[in-house]
Amino acid sequence: MGMRRGRQQADKEPVKLSREKLKNSLHIFRYVLPYKWAFILGMVFLSAGSLIFLGIMKVPGEIFNVISGESSFNLNLNQLFVVIIILLALQSILSYFRVQLFAIVSEKSMALLRKELYQKMVSLPITFFEERRVGELTSRITNDVTQVQGVVSITLAEFIRQIIILFGGIFIIIFTMPRLALIILATFPLVVVGAMFFGRFIRKLMRERQDQLALTNVVVEETMQSIQTVKAYTNEWFELQRYVKNLNEAVRVSLRAAHMRGLFASFIILVMFGALFFIMWKAALMVQAGELPKGGLVDFVVFTGIIGGAIASLGNFYTSIVSAVGATERILEILGMDSELEVAEEYKPSQLNLKGEVVYENVHFSYPTRKDIEVLKDVNFRIEPGKKIALVGASGSGKSTIVQLLLRFYELDQGRLLVDGKEVKEYDLLDYRQQMAIVPQEVLLFGGTIRENILYGKPNASLEEVETAAKMANSWEFISGFPEGLETIVGERGVKLSGGQRQRIAIARAILKDPAILLLDEATSSLDAESERVVQEALNVLMEGRTSIIIAHRLSTIREVDQIYVIEGGQIVEQGTHTELSMIEDGAYNSLAKLQFESTD
Repeated sequence: MGMRRGRQQADKEPVKLSREKLKNSLHIFRYVLPYKWAFILGMVFLSAGSLIFLGIMKVPGEIFNVISGESSFNLNLNQLFVVIIILLALQSILSYFRVQLFAIVSEKSMALLRKELYQKMVSLPITFFEERRVGELTSRITNDVTQVQGVVSITLAEFIRQIIILFGGIFIIIFTMPRLALIILATFPLVVVGAMFFGRFIRKLMRERQDQLALTNVVVEETMQSIQTVKAYTNEWFELQRYVKNLNEAVRVSLRAAHMRGLFASFIILVMFGALFFIMWKAALMVQAGELPKGGLVDFVVFTGIIGGAIASLGNFYTSIVSAVGATERILEILGMDSELEVAEEYKPSQLNLKGEVVYENVHFSYPTRKDIEVLKDVNFRIEPGKKIALVGASGSGKSTIVQLLLRFYELDQGRLLVDGKEVKEYDLLDYRQQMAIVPQEVLLFGGTIRENILYGKPNASLEEVETAAKMANSWEFISGFPEGLETIVGERGVKLSGGQRQRIAIARAILKDPAILLLDEATSSLDAESERVVQEALNVLMEGRTSIIIAHRLSTIREVDQIYVIEGGQIVEQGTHTELSMIEDGAYNSLAKLQFESTD
C-alpha cells in the first residue's frame, strides 16, 4: 500500500521546467514529423489569423476617428464596415482550417504514439510488469498521452497565438502611442509579478488539495475492495475515521486556498484595475489636451485589454506545458526501455519445428528483485521428446520458477537450459514461445467471444479447426448448448463461464496451438469431481505425443506420468515414477502423499 501511495504521489509531483527537460521532451514531436506539412500550414494559418485579429481590433478606434474627422485612412463608415466584414470572413476561414489541420496532426500523431507505447509495453519483459501496477501503466497510455495531445492540439497553438497577439499589441501601442507605452512598461511588470506570485501559491495549494482528495479516494478504494474483511472485523468505524481524517485535511487546505484566492481577487480589483484606470486617466488627459485622437483612446483601452489577456493566458498555458513535460518524461522513459522481442503487426506462424527435448543443466536462479535469495540451486534433469513429467513440492519450492525459465520469462544466473540440444537463449524468442502452450490453474479469459478466446492459440485458424479443438477439449457440448454458440460473450475475465468451462476453453486454445511443449499448472485442482473428470479427459487428449510438464498439486492426477521430480528448497530431492517414489517409506513424495490424503479424510 505504501508503494502504491508513493507512485501516486510521484505522478502528482510538480515538474520543474529546465532546459534539459524541455529538450528531452521535444523528442515526442518525432510523432508529429509524418504530418509536418499539415502542422506547418496550420502554423501559417495561425499566424495570419492572429495578425488579422490585431487588425480587427484597430477598427473600433478607427470608427471614433472617422466620426471625429481624425481618421488617417480616408475611409467613411460604410467602407470601414466592408473592411471589417472582409477581415472577419478571412479570420473565420483561417480559423476553420487551422482547427482542422491541428486536429489532424494531434489525433494522428497521438494515435501513432499510443500504438508505439502499447507495442513497447507488450514487448517488455515480465520483470517490468512485476515492478508496476496495471493502473499506473493504463495512466501512461491514457492520461499522460492525453496531456501531451492537449499541448499539441490546443495549448501549443494558443501559446504561439497569444505570443503573437502580445508582441503585436505592444508593437502597435509603442508605434502609435509611445508616451502611453512608456507608462504601461513602467506599471504592468509590477502587476504581472504580483499576479504570478499569487498564482504560484494558489496552484500549490490546489495541488495539495487534489493530493489530499486522492488520499481519500485511496481509503474508499481500499475499503470497498476489502469490504468483507472490514465487516468481518467490525472495523467500519476505523475506516470512517481514516476517511474523515483525510477529508478534514482536504477541507483545511481548500480553505487556505480560498483565503489566497480572496487576496488575489482583492489584488486584481485594487492593483491591476487601478493601474489600468490610471493609464486610461492619463490617456484621457492626452485626448483632452489634443495630444491623442479620440480613436487612439479606444485603441489604447482595447489593446491594453488584449495585452493583459495574453499575459494571463500565457501563465495558464505555461502550467499546461509544464504538466505535459512531466507526462512526456514518463512516456519517453517507457519508450526508451529494452524490449525482449519485436512485436509484429500481424500474426506470423513460428518457423521452428521442435521435437520437445528439454534439459536443465546445473541451473541456479534468483529473481531480479531478490538477488539475495537463491530460488533454484543446481537443478538437473532431462525430458525426452513426447514424455510427461510432474513437478511436486510445497508452495515456494521452485516448481513455477522452473516453468517460467523454460518460457524465458527470466534469464538464468548459472547453468544451461537446452531445448532440442540448443540453449534457449539462442532461439528467436517469438518463434520459441510459439512452440509452447500453457494451461494455468486459474484461467483468465479475455472478454470477447468463446471463438475469439479459442482462436488466441492460432489466430489464423479456420472455423472448422476451432470446432475440432473445442470437441477434443470436451467443450463442444456446453458451447453448442448456448444460443449464440461460439459467439457467446464470456464476460470480463470469463465470469459468465464456470471454472470447468473456462479450463476446457483454455485446453481447446492449447490444442489449436498444437505446441511441441505443454505446460500445465495443475488445471484440475480447483474443480469439483465431475468437472475434474471431464477436464482430465481433455488434458489426456492434449498431452498425447507432446512433451508435458505438469506442476502437480493433486498427486492423484500424476500417477501415469513418466517421471516425477520432488522439489524442496529449490533442489530436486527425489525423482522416479509414482510407484517407485511411493515405495520410499520416509521419502519426501510419500510424506506429501500422506499429508494430502490425511487432509482429505
